Amino acid sequence: MHIRQPETSVEVQTPAKVNLSLEVIRKRADGYHEIETVITAVTIYDTLIFIPQVEEEIKLECRWACGAAARADRNSGIPAGPQNLVWRAVALVREEAGLKRGAAMLLVKRIPAAAGLGGASSDAAAALVAAHEAWQLGWPRQRLVELAARLGSDVPFFLTRGAAVCRGRGEKIEPFAPPRIHAVIARPPVGLSTPEVYSACRPAGATGEAAKLVADLSRGNTAAAAGRLNNGLQDAAARLTPWIKRLQQEFERQDVVGHQMSGSGSSYFGICRTARHARRLAARLRACNMGAVFAATTAVGHWNE
Repeated sequence: MHIRQPETSVEVQTPAKVNLSLEVIRKRADGYHEIETVITAVTIYDTLIFIPQVEEEIKLECRWACGAAARADRNSGIPAGPQNLVWRAVALVREEAGLKRGAAMLLVKRIPAAAGLGGASSDAAAALVAAHEAWQLGWPRQRLVELAARLGSDVPFFLTRGAAVCRGRGEKIEPFAPPRIHAVIARPPVGLSTPEVYSACRPAGATGEAAKLVADLSRGNTAAAAGRLNNGLQDAAARLTPWIKRLQQEFERQDVVGHQMSGSGSSYFGICRTARHARRLAARLRACNMGAVFAATTAVGHWNE
């Protein structure tokens, strides 16, 4: 997450994420699933511009960056108002701070929706940070993390410095420093509903692979880490759309270090050896009409206190 503060506004560039490991342990009494996941931010960014207002109204304008909607999903409309996590995040900060102020915001989307890339959660985290900075609240980071957990399971992750092991329903976070990883991410022409994918999954319990994966990453051994990629939601997603199997087969034909679905899908990614390798593979996948295809690397520079 990168922040600029021109004289009258706050601008936040907020990244997507991929799940290098996702273990679904059990269904909880509160309806969520207990998970253990290794997440890293990647260099696909949405932009949020926040302009504080004297009036109390919270206004949000949303639009896709040029070409982004067409490349992702023809039906990827972006909600505005209280149904958008950005709006709700700002309203929550205002309520907690006891303020009677408003904001005018512009959200420019590049992260595909319904993709397992955390776009809505990342945008919500950006809104928390933007409101905090614009209104000069001076809160410790942990207070924003607590608010983030109230908005959604993935939102707290985006307040870390770029990579973490997340447990519980995603709100228990252990950050770590990963090596630079080059990847290609493909979001097919259809998205997936996170609740539907979780409903279709079969919890398998913890395998302990997350700790081994982090150990490999911490040693800079990307090849060994790639051999530990796993996603407990992939089989469920594959039962909901044939695109997951199609992407899996396509990546198996390519010369990648490792590959799998991200989050609850429908995006699929492959780890490449170099940035040049990633760019060449992305070009090949675009030529095969695999949807929105991105060459990306692990992202650094997240906001922290």
